[in-house]
Amino acid sequence: MMLKLWKWYQNCLAVHPVKTQIISSGLIWGFGDIAAQTVTHYSTLNKRHQFSDEDKEIMINWRRVATTSLFGFGFVGPVGHFWYEGLDRLMKSRLQLQPRSLRFVASKVVIDGIIFGPLDLIVFFTYMGFSTGKSATQVKEDVKRDFVPAFILEGGIWPIVQVANFRFIPVRYQLLYVNFFCLLDSCFLSWVEQQQNAPWKQWLTSFLAINTPEEGQGE
Repeated sequence: MMLKLWKWYQNCLAVHPVKTQIISSGLIWGFGDIAAQTVTHYSTLNKRHQFSDEDKEIMINWRRVATTSLFGFGFVGPVGHFWYEGLDRLMKSRLQLQPRSLRFVASKVVIDGIIFGPLDLIVFFTYMGFSTGKSATQVKEDVKRDFVPAFILEGGIWPIVQVANFRFIPVRYQLLYVNFFCLLDSCFLSWVEQQQNAPWKQWLTSFLAINTPEEGQGE
């Protein structure tokens, strides 16, 4: 069964690469948000000393799932496809680096982390804010609140993921590899966004002096 599914995916990727990545990304980010809501629900229950049987039942916010899926369909799939394809061409044709060499892999990881990583986070938090009807000012505050904590936490994981990706995975399947980790990433980002003004976020932002001294005095 899995072998047939794998062959079917290979065929779809070969015939319709962009469409395949768009659809798979949308589905993956949707499943990731369901997982994030589930984790948030049960982690909240664990903090409460008393709860009824009805509280144990999780009510999935399907509108949020659809919103997150659209982010996968509209941004992660198409942008991610052309980003990784273009990055590989840049390394080979423009910089003329030897594929899978240390400089080749390191350059890809650095460029991906500096450009695509921050862009992905900013677009995600901005999109999720506007999709819930927030104003531009509110969205700006949400991005300021969520971006740095997410960037720091992801910064310790994604470089390792991408080293293995750029070193061992053929270009044709690098997007599939990334999409697999995007399932965890979409779960993580959805969880971060749902945490709002959690104490750990406030600690990170204050530790990194995100707020100016004047703002700190005003609070």
